[in-house]
Amino acid sequence: MENAGYTTLTRQSGLKREMQVVANNIANAATTGFKQEGLLFSEYIMRSKGGDSLSMASARVAETSLSQGELTKTGNAFDLAIEGDGFFMVQTPDGNRLTRAGMFTPDAQGNLVTADGHPVLDLGETPVFVPAGDGPVSIAPDGTISANGQPLGQIGIFAPVNPREMIREGSVLFRSEAGSEPVEEARVIQGFLEASNVDPISQLARMIEVQRAYEMGQSFMDAEDERIRTAMKTLIK
Repeated sequence: MENAGYTTLTRQSGLKREMQVVANNIANAATTGFKQEGLLFSEYIMRSKGGDSLSMASARVAETSLSQGELTKTGNAFDLAIEGDGFFMVQTPDGNRLTRAGMFTPDAQGNLVTADGHPVLDLGETPVFVPAGDGPVSIAPDGTISANGQPLGQIGIFAPVNPREMIREGSVLFRSEAGSEPVEEARVIQGFLEASNVDPISQLARMIEVQRAYEMGQSFMDAEDERIRTAMKTLIK
């Protein structure tokens, strides 16, 4: 395969991956706490033996939009949303993870957990415990949980040290490679959930653009293949 073919092939691979990302965004447009993802195309330049350089595009850098999703009122005491920057921290079998999905509930042991059963952590990164039978629970903007006027604990709000190094795990969990630190500016809002920040219209438009770009690249590869076949037939005669 010649340089033109390699260049087009890397572009097609990147477009295919972007199509998968866009499709995943659209599929999670109604997922609580989901953050839209995008891809960045980077250029790789290599000097060939003949002296000319070869440029290829590759879509390997994932970029997550951390913009605020719409806050929807539910009225449930343990549905929580964050207004501002920051994430809830939850404990998973693979380690602590960050999330904006605040659909929590106490489990049989009294630990506040996610829909998947992951314990929600406080500022000391220990599970938040909510005793049963202590009356209505209120949660202050700083995350302090109280029942009958008595504080029970404080839900931690954390921010990744380096947001660009966060790795998505599943739909709403993130692993912070550089670690995380407490956030003081963010506000916890009780009885609300943060909706996905996906813009379905723009994502559908992007899907069409990617599809057309892929079809154009495929047409180029077909034409290039035909050109090489014709050249080979001419040389063989």
